[in-house]
Amino acid sequence: MPNDLAPPVLLAADEPVPFAIERERAAAPFFLTCDHAGRRIPRALGDLGLPESERIRHIGWDIGAAGVMRELSERLDAFAIGQVYSRLVIDCNRPLDSPTLIPERSEHTDIPGNRGLSAAQRAQRVREIFTPYHARTAAELDLRRAREQPTIFVTMHSFTPVYMGAARPWHVGMLYNRDARLAHALLEIIDAEGEWVVGDNKPYSVSDTSDYAIPVYGEQRGLPHVELEVRQDLIADAAGQAQWGERLARWLPLAAKRIGVQVA
Repeated sequence: MPNDLAPPVLLAADEPVPFAIERERAAAPFFLTCDHAGRRIPRALGDLGLPESERIRHIGWDIGAAGVMRELSERLDAFAIGQVYSRLVIDCNRPLDSPTLIPERSEHTDIPGNRGLSAAQRAQRVREIFTPYHARTAAELDLRRAREQPTIFVTMHSFTPVYMGAARPWHVGMLYNRDARLAHALLEIIDAEGEWVVGDNKPYSVSDTSDYAIPVYGEQRGLPHVELEVRQDLIADAAGQAQWGERLARWLPLAAKRIGVQVA
């Protein structure tokens, strides 16, 4: 097939929908998302021209983040939604006009299957992956607002210990854009334990042009919010995910109360 033609459908009937949900009827105020939870690539796209060694590393997904989100969901009795396709296919934490929405290069890696895409091919990835995931997320938030259920928006990510040759000392990062209330409350609580190096808008920072979840779901809806980043070497296996799930499940209710949101 010429590279400028879209396949008839991107996701075959036997492939999963773009999202997986945990604790759909949960009553807790915490609402959890993970935009880079999975590393699936639709069969119609093959391997995007990449060897498995590239597809399974950080450029393909946030290693460990989905596991921590599930731990948090269970411990907090919180609704959680994760996006199951690789961010190499489409990055669901990018605005639609972002140049990295469908990356042609990530770190030092070229992505042949993303080069020279037609408008139809790009629109298909938006239509079949990005839009259903965000439509379901928005619908769940709308339902909570309609039933006047308090909501604290928490989006889960992970980061590499080393990036482009530079070591990252932080164990966990608290990210935000205009509203730092929950992020700073968490930072103060974690700092007080004296065991962890906590990033204040590090190793990344959030903006309207580089991010989707915090600006759209946190700020536009006026919800208390934070983006959590945990270093990948700490959560690469089930034991680490359980440990960090326990810690974050302890810290988040304390931070919520500190900013005036009561947690049962």
